[in-house]
Amino acid sequence: QKLLVIDDLADRRHQCDALLDQTLGRDPVDYRSCVPASCVILCGAQYALLRPEFAAWRSYSLQQRHLAPPRNILISMGGVDKDNVTGMILAKLASANLPADWHITVVMGSTAPWLETVQQQAARMSVTTRVLSNVSEMARLMSNSDLAIGAAGATSWERCCLGLPTMMMVLAENQRAIAQALLKAGAVYLVDLTTLNEHRLITNPHDEIHAFYAMSATAASVTDGLGITKVMDFLN
Repeated sequence: QKLLVIDDLADRRHQCDALLDQTLGRDPVDYRSCVPASCVILCGAQYALLRPEFAAWRSYSLQQRHLAPPRNILISMGGVDKDNVTGMILAKLASANLPADWHITVVMGSTAPWLETVQQQAARMSVTTRVLSNVSEMARLMSNSDLAIGAAGATSWERCCLGLPTMMMVLAENQRAIAQALLKAGAVYLVDLTTLNEHRLITNPHDEIHAFYAMSATAASVTDGLGITKVMDFLN
């Protein structure tokens, strides 16, 4: 019998044969005092456990970068978004003077408490804005987007796999390490939620979005979407 532990905190002891931490920049040394000497430590975003669809869409998604002027924004703040950060973002984009041919897609959970409010807000936007729930083809949706505005967390690795430039916000303290690691690598632009009301989210759309495209290659180098294969090869 063998035991694999999945962790991302490195702050407690484990009795296991292998340990997996998918966090970008995590050093195996961080766990050495937490596991038996014989434990194999798998660390880094190259081991991110993504659904196979993300690796399948990766080539197509990377080819889309720079092919046409950016105009598709994807907003995804998690399934619940209890503080309605999505609504705050839409309000900021409403004042950003986005070109008329731009499109915004909002993804929310079907039980999100602010879903109906966001739907009403989307209907008032000056650019075409749709709100989707219970999305089952997130990889396809990300691949056909030019910019993501989203929370840090597990979906960060999905966006990186597809080379999707991201404006990222930290919605919970346990997301901060992921956000800081991605910021340090140059894979995201970090937006401080506490000062969001004081600044425009996008002030000069074409100039700023093209700057975000510089993040695409860096983000794509973080993970190739084949982490589950790497882990399974090790287990087998």
